[in-house]
Order: sequence, then structure tokens, then C-alpha cells
Amino acid sequence: MGFRVTHRSGRRNLLDRSDHHPIQTKKFQRRPLSMPEIRLIAIDPSLRCTGYAVLSSDGRRHQALDYGTIKNPAALRPSACLVAIHERVRDLLGKWQPTCMAIESVIYVQSHKTAIALGAARGSAILAAAQCGLPIHEYPPKRVKQAVVGVGSAQKTQVAFMVRALLQLTETPSADAADALAVGITHLQMAQNGSRLSISHESI
Repeated sequence: MGFRVTHRSGRRNLLDRSDHHPIQTKKFQRRPLSMPEIRLIAIDPSLRCTGYAVLSSDGRRHQALDYGTIKNPAALRPSACLVAIHERVRDLLGKWQPTCMAIESVIYVQSHKTAIALGAARGSAILAAAQCGLPIHEYPPKRVKQAVVGVGSAQKTQVAFMVRALLQLTETPSADAADALAVGITHLQMAQNGSRLSISHESI
């Protein structure tokens, strides 16, 4: 004897699946995190050979837009060197329109004369950025090496090698330019990772 299933009060038989349409769900893909583009100028100060770099980043890729060295000949007076550094940095600021400056802080030196010259060169570059109203961030050399190489006592050749790899450069930059690029990379990492990155810095 068979069983008959009937409909009552206009209700559809629950066993009748002839017009049933399976529920379709949409698959959502998580987009990679990004941040507004940052463009900065980074400086490795020196009276005779100041390294500079201009970098940009969207949070996923860092790019070197320009880098090099501001070279002042030995015959040039120190005061004239400061003018040259200031003018060259101002030219770079006008060309690339960065939103901030990252600069290497004063390192320990045994010679007071060297310390004064280094501080003066650093001040010349800082003044150029300050006149343009840019925020200025400084990073100790050991912190920069830790960020780029992973070791605070890394050699300049190691810094240059890692900078070339991280920025996918076609050439190995000079030591001064590589140091400036490393300072810039350190700041971009700070901007990308925020407080999660254990690298201290100071704002001037």
C-alpha cells in the first residue's frame, strides 16, 4: 500500500522540490591592504658627500624615483658647501614635491671638528625642508641598518646590497646614496607597519 502526500490550505508539499532553486552565495575576495601614496626625500648628511634619495610607496611596493650624492670638492670652503647642500636639496624638493623628509641622526664621532661639520651639513638640509613646511623625521644609523639588513652593525656594502635587492635597482648605488635610500626605506616601513615595527624615530 502506497502513501499519498496531499496539499492542505494551499500549502505546497514540502517534498515537492521540482521548482527549488539552490541558494547561491557570493564569494568575496579580500583585497590587499594599501595606504595613500607616500613620497619622501631621504638624506644621509655629510659636508663633502651628502647622499640623497627620493622614494615613493603605496604600501605594497617601494620605488626609488631618484638618488645620488651631493659632492663638494675639497677646495670649496665649508660655508660654501653648506650653501650647495641647501640649494641642491631645495631643487630636489621643487622637482619631486615630497610630503616629508627622513634624515639620519647625528652619529658618535671622536673628533669635535667632524661632529660640527656633520651637524652643519645636516642642519643645511633640514633648513631646506623646514622652509617648505615638510615634517622631518630622523633615524639613528643602527636603527636604519636593523631595518634594512637586520643587523645594527652591518657594513656599508651589506646596506648597499640589500637596498638594491629591496628596491629592485639595476645597479648598486654608491655608499652615500645607499645610506640615504636605506633611511627612506626605514621611514616607509614605519609608515606601513606603524607601531608594529620596533624601530624608534624622532620628529624634528
